[in-house]
Parts: sequence; C-alpha cells; structure tokens
Amino acid sequence: MEDATGATRTRPGQQGTDDRDLVVGAVMSGVEVVLAANADLAESPVWDSEDDVLWWVDIFRGEVHRFDPSSGRDEKFQLAGPVGSLALRRSGGLIVALRDGLYTYQLGGDVRPLALPEPERRHNRFNDGRTDRRGRFWVGSLHLDETEPTGALYRLDPDARCTRMADGVYASNGTAFSPDGRTGYHADSQRGVVWHFDCDPDSGALSNRRVFIEIERRQGAPDGAIVDRDGCYWLTHASGWRIVRYDPQGRVDRVLQLPVEIPTSAAFGGRDGRTLFITTARYSLSPEALSIQPLAGSILAIDVGVGGEADTRFAA
Repeated sequence: MEDATGATRTRPGQQGTDDRDLVVGAVMSGVEVVLAANADLAESPVWDSEDDVLWWVDIFRGEVHRFDPSSGRDEKFQLAGPVGSLALRRSGGLIVALRDGLYTYQLGGDVRPLALPEPERRHNRFNDGRTDRRGRFWVGSLHLDETEPTGALYRLDPDARCTRMADGVYASNGTAFSPDGRTGYHADSQRGVVWHFDCDPDSGALSNRRVFIEIERRQGAPDGAIVDRDGCYWLTHASGWRIVRYDPQGRVDRVLQLPVEIPTSAAFGGRDGRTLFITTARYSLSPEALSIQPLAGSILAIDVGVGGEADTRFAA
C-alpha cells in the first residue's frame, strides 16, 4: 500500500484552511492509500464483515463498488443516475439510495423501487444514509443546489414503510448511531450543524433532537460520519482537510489531518474493526488544487487505535 503522508506535506494548507495551525494534536502520519480510485465523489463506505470487503459508491458516476483490501481488487457495478448511499441486506443484495428514492438492487441485475417518499420534491436527490443497530435504514435527501431547505431525513423499516423523521434540511449528511443504538446523529452540511437525538431501539422513534456541534465554515462542512466502540463520533470535514473525533458531549477529542481537501465519509472495518476507511472527492477541485493533492478521490485508511462495529445489515 502506498504511503500518502508525503504527497502534499510541503503545501497542505491551501483552499481556505487557514486555521490548520490552530489545531492541537493534528496528525497525518499513518494514512495510507488503499485504493487510488480517482473517484469524482466517493461516498457511503460500508464494511462487509462476512466477506471482509468495503462497499462504496461514486455518486455522480452512478457506480457501486466492492473493494477487497486483501487483494486490491475493486469491482464496479453501473447504475443509471446518481447513487447517494447503500446498505447491505440480510436477505442478499443491497438497498441503494438513487435520486428519487430507495431501491433494492441485486448485483448486475434488477433495480426495483422500494420507497419513493418525495415525489413532489423534484429538485431533491437522496444522499447519505446508514443503518441503525436494529437494521433500519436512515437516509436523507438534499436540494440539488443546496439553496432551499427541502431535504429531509427518513427511516426505512424492514417492511418497506418509509417515515419522514426530520424536515427542513438543505443537505442531509452525517447519519450514524451509538453502539447501543440509543443515540443517533444527523447533519446539515449547508448549515454546518450536527444534531443528535434519542432513538428508541425497539420502535425507531426519534425524540429530543438537539444541536450536537456547530462547525465554522472555514473548518469545512460536516459530511459523512461513523461512531466508534467508545461512542465517539468521527466526522469528515469536507473542504477542511480533516476528520475529527468528537466525544459524546461534542468536545473535540482528536483531529486527523489528511492529504486531501474533501474527505466525504468514513467506516470502520478490517478483520479487527480497527481500520478507519475514508472516502474522498475531487469533482469540485480546480486543476491547481488537484496539483497539490493528487490523492483526491482515493480511498484512504488509518489505524486510529480504537475500533468500531461494521454496519448492521438491513433487516429484510
């Protein structure tokens, strides 16, 4: 595996990251490139603990990928239109969030509609999603230009019932759940806000939604996230060159400085669950920006010293 730490060390602080020197304890060492994917917008990493592979999507290219870190093999499956996120199904195949809703997908086969909860919101598309500990799929939508708060957060139950759980969002992101499933997280990238809420493990009911953290624009936008075994929330800061670990009270515990400007999401995986896989993007970067961060669009990995559980499969 290629060591990524030296690639941009001489000029890491470009593109609106003037606060980098203010970060205490920021580190870049140990970050590796596990897949030089050259993706436009890699997202939704999901570790498959049965086959020891990492699933991920390239949103705008409409691609679903299955990556085997042990062999370096990356299989690509092409769908029509953008793919915002995915979940593995207990019965086999995937749930995929396409532009207009949620579908089941058998690899190389049929894509079948499961829930289309926003037929009237024609300027939206579905985006970030993750299963909770009971196998329900929580997925959000966003306004295509992120100029109107028409996005929402939905819960897809195993019986295909889809419930709108929060509304008035510009760009839904950051969905993740605590190890016991009793706390959920959800972000609006445009607002720079991450909320947390109480989640009933049995019913999936959401209550007591409140602000968890707020991020200044110069530190990037809250994007995808994952929770570790200690209950800490790892959040990618898109356009912030970093992923940050927040403790359950919302305090900064650790900052990992990255060799790319746009980290997009993260997942724990590997045979011991200690490897943090990080997806990244390059689609919005200028040629000048790409010249100082050639690893943009790669899948990165780092052993962060604490593990996390693989995503629960969708319970149907």
